[in-house]
Amino acid sequence: MKHIVFTGGGTAGHVTPNIALFSSVKEAGYQISYIGSYDGIEKELIAGQGIPYYGISSGKLRRYFDPKNFSDPFKVIKGYFQAKKLLKKINPSIVFSKGGFVSVPVVLAARKRKIPCIIHESDITPGLANKLAIPSATKVCANFPETLEYLPKNKAVLTGSPIRAELFSGNRIKGLDFCGFTANKPVLLIIGGSTGAAALNNAVRDLLPTLLQQFQIIHLCGKGKTDEAFAGRAGYVQYEYIDKELKDLFAAADLIVSRAGANAICELLALRKPNILIPLSAAASRGDQILNAESFERQGFSYVLKEEEVTNETLLSAVNEVYQNRERYIAAMSESKLNHAVETITELIVKLSK
Repeated sequence: MKHIVFTGGGTAGHVTPNIALFSSVKEAGYQISYIGSYDGIEKELIAGQGIPYYGISSGKLRRYFDPKNFSDPFKVIKGYFQAKKLLKKINPSIVFSKGGFVSVPVVLAARKRKIPCIIHESDITPGLANKLAIPSATKVCANFPETLEYLPKNKAVLTGSPIRAELFSGNRIKGLDFCGFTANKPVLLIIGGSTGAAALNNAVRDLLPTLLQQFQIIHLCGKGKTDEAFAGRAGYVQYEYIDKELKDLFAAADLIVSRAGANAICELLALRKPNILIPLSAAASRGDQILNAESFERQGFSYVLKEEEVTNETLLSAVNEVYQNRERYIAAMSESKLNHAVETITELIVKLSK
């Protein structure tokens, strides 16, 4: 039986696309193992998948001064030797990396052992970990057409992002029932990200009297960000976070307001959901969400509202504009070539396996 090693971690975005590939890769005849850090989020997410998990030493490579910058390179070196040993033991046909700092020693070790390696880059410009790993990769998959400019021409493949199959099995009626909503009024779903977006949360609540005339509203407002003053308001529900019911809430939604993380917006594209993107500001990130959102706007998939421009007036205007023109956005998303990432990447894995 052929064997594949997946790696990637640090955030859920470096793990969930890997999980999205598991069933397709198994169907193609591969046994799966996972290499991640000792106690990162990847260990927790892979635990429920019934897949052998191996932890290695992992350091973070920072662009800013931190005392750990002096000790972490030694952790990376240790991780490299551990990965080398593990790859010798597992002897996979191929390695697939979703990035994050734990993946760097694994990709370098794969090259040393002459094992083909595919990297997936979610954002428009490669992150630091993937920049270090790309010279050792056989192929590099990308989400955005613009990313190809930053990659070696002989390695770059435009695939889109693998989407979890269960997201496509959402049930609109179940979603409406979960929220206590009716089927005869459109649903607006607001996703402020896991930490919640204060400006967005405030604007939504300020606009409730106006928005509720036209929509029923599901508000995922982030940990500790629910507001008791609005509890029990007809047509409005608020949650800190939703897990297994998310597929049903997506199915129920007619319009979505979201952050612009690469995986999140690729899910909106795959589900053909008209959307307004509010990317994290450059002050709060390396600016990748802004670039992601601008790419989707250029391709006609999304309406973009910058975080610093979020007011009651601009949010209401955006909601009205996108809802009125929703069929145009759906048509643009339906024509995208990035809707078959799981199949495309699985074919690439099969083709490149040693």
